[in-house]
Amino acid sequence: MSVLFFIYGLFIGSFLNVCIYRIPAGQSVISPPSACGSCGHRLSYFDMLPVVNYVYYKGRCRYCTAHYSVQYPVTELSNGIIYCLMAVKYGFSVYAVFYCMLASLLIVASTIDIKHMIIPDSVNIVGAIIGAMLLIYERETVLDKIFGLLTGFILFAMIAAFTGSMGGGDVKLMAVTGFIFGIKGVLFITLVSFIIGAFVSLILICLNLISRKSRIPFGPFISSAVLLYIFYGSELMAAYFNLFYGRF
Repeated sequence: MSVLFFIYGLFIGSFLNVCIYRIPAGQSVISPPSACGSCGHRLSYFDMLPVVNYVYYKGRCRYCTAHYSVQYPVTELSNGIIYCLMAVKYGFSVYAVFYCMLASLLIVASTIDIKHMIIPDSVNIVGAIIGAMLLIYERETVLDKIFGLLTGFILFAMIAAFTGSMGGGDVKLMAVTGFIFGIKGVLFITLVSFIIGAFVSLILICLNLISRKSRIPFGPFISSAVLLYIFYGSELMAAYFNLFYGRF
């Protein structure tokens, strides 16, 4: 089952590359069919085999030999691996399906944010739809989801207003995150996203890749914290409370 999830994740990853390219340009992700960005030749199903095609043709278009970005296999592999890990963690369950969809959405959001410094509204709308479907499934967590949405939105809206370091896409993504995971989840994700962001920023500054005044996308940090919560949130929170409050 894990292998099947991995293979399915690879093919979904191929579609994610289309989303990453077309959504910022305001283009449909469905039509027209995929084509080479250099020569415009329409790609066949064989041309779009995830990872395999990239390796076989050494990262080039087989029609015009133009180079393809390494983003394509990285996105496909990342999505496949995450799907496989979801199957290991949650088995063939409703949560595995929902979290796989969410992980794919986060890959799209993070990559677009890295490339364009934006998180499109369409991405957040899809996230809200995933949250609504999960809410219908869980039912009894309505208030927790609403409070989570408000907490995520208010926290990041205040940060954006007072520091100017957050964009509207980040605020909306955190609101969606709160809607999906509730107030406990959104507090965990908020804290961990800032820890990851500070750690990564410090490394980049030490390597002279950015300066202290450089703007860096925050979407990838939120996405990383969400995935950490999905896989280890309960264990990490239990360890935290046991460490600091266990003696009481």
